[in-house]
Amino acid sequence: MLNVDGVPTLDDVMRNFPSEERLIKGFVAVHECYQDIPCNPCVESCPVHAISMEKLTTPPVIDFNKCTGCGNCVASCPGLAIFLLSLKNGSAQVTIPYEMMDVPEKGEKVDGLDRYGRKVCEADVARVVKLPSLDKTSRTTLVTLEIPRELLPVVRSFRRR
Repeated sequence: MLNVDGVPTLDDVMRNFPSEERLIKGFVAVHECYQDIPCNPCVESCPVHAISMEKLTTPPVIDFNKCTGCGNCVASCPGLAIFLLSLKNGSAQVTIPYEMMDVPEKGEKVDGLDRYGRKVCEADVARVVKLPSLDKTSRTTLVTLEIPRELLPVVRSFRRR
């Protein structure tokens, strides 16, 4: 159940979280979309049909086994509610949608933030990717942060220093 402020609890997040085995295989999409609103760009943007919805107003369901971690859904989500996660060589990586003009660069040190905007760690920018959007209007950049493993379900934003 969402907190009264609309921010998902850790229990909410962990209910639909990929297994460690799946995370080790490579990037996989997770969503934090909990409201029944009419929206389906993530479904339409998935080239392998790993995202489905019971109806237009229900939250999406991601088949972690089908997901290739391409990031199309992350870039197409108007609510910035989809992320890519992975465990690589003992460290964790989270890919975050970013729509600010001051895009960080690979290798930059940033502050990893939780859902309330509180600093929870220092993070390294591991990758910065601008994906082409299906509608040609998206300005979403995908920023991948390397973070402490235990914070994989926690870090959902960052602040440049």
